[in-house]
Amino acid sequence: MSDIVVYGAGGTAGSRIVAEAVGRGHRVTAAVRRPEAVTWLPAAAHLVTGDATSTQSVRDLAGAADVIVVAVGGGERALWRDAAQTLTTVLRDLPNPPRVIHVGGGATLLTSKDTPLLDEPDFPDEYRDAALGQADALAWYRSSADGVTWTYLSPPPLEFHPGERTGRYRTGTEHPVVDEQGRSVLTYEDLAVVIVDEIENPRFENMRFTAAY
Repeated sequence: MSDIVVYGAGGTAGSRIVAEAVGRGHRVTAAVRRPEAVTWLPAAAHLVTGDATSTQSVRDLAGAADVIVVAVGGGERALWRDAAQTLTTVLRDLPNPPRVIHVGGGATLLTSKDTPLLDEPDFPDEYRDAALGQADALAWYRSSADGVTWTYLSPPPLEFHPGERTGRYRTGTEHPVVDEQGRSVLTYEDLAVVIVDEIENPRFENMRFTAAY
């Protein structure tokens, strides 16, 4: 059993990660900005006010945690890098820092030309700021996270949506995992499975990975 803090626990990804972790018997602290507005999390989760970009919040919650999951979203470009920077800066000063698992962006995965998908000329403008923000966070972990164990998970870049929990998936590292039709697909429910599997059996420490069917 692990003590897990989930930042962004009220969101589409975060709420499913909380449910999956609680369902497997882990102790989960669900950190959200407005706890009074979140009513859909499992009763076994400990709901608290939390902000992954707040030094005080991370200090308050990190001490008893084995793992911190970052599943934040909906902010300006700086949100994701600020969260990565805050977490790594605070955690490296702890005697036994928890591991960080960051739910990242699929647009940072690479094309067959080994260039980021977000650099493609037809990449949608409405998603660019979020994609760039997630790219900034990945760059931060890779360059500035000394002393902290981290993992960055990129979901599929396009076909990633709520749906069925199957418990099945395949993993890769820098390029999307595709099926026989060339599609890269995953549900949020199975993203949660991927995250909790990685917590229970670490395979991708200090690196980025991806998963799909």
